[in-house]
Amino acid sequence: MKYMKNITLKSAMIMMLVSLGLISCSDDDSTPNGGKSNLTVRMTDAPGDYDAVFVDVQDVMIHVESETELEGDEDGDGWVSVGNVEKGVYDLLELTGGVTQLLASTEVPSGFVSQIRLVLGSQNRVVINGESKPLNTPSAQQAGLKLQVNQEFEAGENYAFLLDFNVDESVVTTGNGSYNLKPVIRLSAKANAGTVIGSVEPANIQSLVVLKNSSTTISAYTDVDGDFSLNGVPAGTYKLTVIPEVASGLTNYVVNDVVVEANSTTELELITL
Repeated sequence: MKYMKNITLKSAMIMMLVSLGLISCSDDDSTPNGGKSNLTVRMTDAPGDYDAVFVDVQDVMIHVESETELEGDEDGDGWVSVGNVEKGVYDLLELTGGVTQLLASTEVPSGFVSQIRLVLGSQNRVVINGESKPLNTPSAQQAGLKLQVNQEFEAGENYAFLLDFNVDESVVTTGNGSYNLKPVIRLSAKANAGTVIGSVEPANIQSLVVLKNSSTTISAYTDVDGDFSLNGVPAGTYKLTVIPEVASGLTNYVVNDVVVEANSTTELELITL
């Protein structure tokens, strides 16, 4: 990660790929309540201007509106843990170039899911120039960062969601030199999103790749092979800008009219700076 230290951080992602295949537990498959959903949660990231960013994942929960009592809903408020969560402290900067971390693979109740909640622990840290510093997390965030879903999980259907963790906005420097973690996560349905991939030469110069239109901006850095992947991109037409490392002396490269379709991958031709 040392070769990234002098690059201005634009954004980073934590992608939790949620694949759900619903299985009915009743004789009537048309009943949305009382069924089970198979849930897989994965996490990924894009590189940034830090040596490391450690995030302490303790739980993933969903809020289900159901007419029947939910197993695991101890408080009776509709919140249940997805269960079998791979708790741990993960370095986001190691989850790049398509590498993902499995967080959970389990069954969850079906029904109307209004929110997903990511619960973080206290062992969040950032490493800058070799020095490890705590990322202070407000107690409200530790109790769970809520993200709106508002979707009916119906029996026999599959669902996928992408959680885009923006490190640039999430890691906040305070006036006294300490760091706060205030997670900023964009949620998009995978069914309505696509992926843009490509390669940039020369590969030994890291570049920032920015995909933008009037409503969405998504960015990622090239890896050591010059490859990049922009995930969870809403369908639409975009302008792509490749911004090479300043010290390289190379100029920006622009690709106009990049079309992204839902549930598909747009592969660009080789970009030579």
